[in-house]
Amino acid sequence: MNKAELIKKAKDARGLSYSPYSHFAVGAAVLTKDGQVFEGANIENSAYPLCMCAERNALYNAYMHGYKKDDLVALALIADTDEPCSPCGACRQVISELFPKNAPIYMVSLNGKEKETNIEELLPFAFSGEDLK
Repeated sequence: MNKAELIKKAKDARGLSYSPYSHFAVGAAVLTKDGQVFEGANIENSAYPLCMCAERNALYNAYMHGYKKDDLVALALIADTDEPCSPCGACRQVISELFPKNAPIYMVSLNGKEKETNIEELLPFAFSGEDLK
């Protein structure tokens, strides 16, 4: 699967967003080494801390299907933003633990702007399990 196809999957996932409060729909898709794609969309709740972002939903979806960090090869996220959509801080922390450090993260806007990065660039000093020892 190429980058454009993965971004299309993220866009499709965006259509499943439940975002009646923010009206800010986000879709994400994670690609595995064996070609599987796991999608996620943001799901809101009137008690705002209970909301879940698309990126975390996609990653957790992959993990719930038995995939682990070493199985993942790319992540795409998309939203209706002027510039490429960037993961929030909570998602960056989760991505730093559950996603390979140098694997591509494609941040995209509906208007076609794209930026490719990785989690080391997005969160260079991530808190990790090593910090708990």
